[in-house]
Amino acid sequence: MADCVTRSYDIEGMHVGTVAAGRIGLAVLRRFKPFGMHLHYTDRHRLPREVELELDLTWHETPQAMYPACDIVTLNCPLHPETEHMVNDETLKLFKRGAYLVNTARGKLCDRAAVARALEGGQLAGYGGDVWFPQPAPQDHPWRTMPHNAMTSHISGTSLSAQARHAAGTREILECHFERRPIRDEYLIVQGGGLAGVGAHSYSKGNATGGSEEAAKFEKVG
Repeated sequence: MADCVTRSYDIEGMHVGTVAAGRIGLAVLRRFKPFGMHLHYTDRHRLPREVELELDLTWHETPQAMYPACDIVTLNCPLHPETEHMVNDETLKLFKRGAYLVNTARGKLCDRAAVARALEGGQLAGYGGDVWFPQPAPQDHPWRTMPHNAMTSHISGTSLSAQARHAAGTREILECHFERRPIRDEYLIVQGGGLAGVGAHSYSKGNATGGSEEAAKFEKVG
C-alpha cells in the first residue's frame, strides 16, 4: 500500500500561502479553508481586517517573508517587471526544503532553470502549473522533463461555464468600447496609454516579455 501512495500527503494541517490575494488569490484561499489548512498571503494591498478574521489569514509583508512559513506556495499574481522571475535560485533558498510550488498565473514568474534545479536537488518536492514561458513551450523546455512536475497546457481547469463567462466579459468590453461607455475597473488594464483600473492596482510599468521569441523553436524542432 505504501508504494501506491509514495509522495502523497494530506493537505489538512499544512501551511499554504498565496502570492497575491486579489480576485483569484482570494478565491483560492476560500477554497482551501474547508480543508483545515493554515492560510497565509502576501499582497501589495492588505485585505480588510474582517476578511482576514473570516478566513483566519496570516498576512506577510513580502513574499520572501512568507516563503519559509509554507509547505505549499501558490502564485496568483500578474506578470510585470516587479514579479518577473520572482522565484529564482535565491528566493528558492527561503522555501522550506520539500515544499511544493503551484503556478497557474504566468510562467515567467519563475526562473525555469532554477525551478528545475530545485526539483532535482530536493529543495522543492513538486511543481504544478498550466503556464509556460514562452508559450508554446519549445520541445527542449526543462519543465517538460524535470522530476516531480505536474504540467499541463494552459487550459487546465477550464470548462464550458468558464468559457461562457469569458465570452460574456469580452462582449461587455467590446460593447462599452464601441458605445463609448466606461469599462468596468475589473476589466480595465490600460487606458489612454497608461495603466488604469485593475491594471493600475496590480501592475507596474515596464516590459516583461523579453525572450518570448524563443517560442519559434517549437515549430523548428519536430
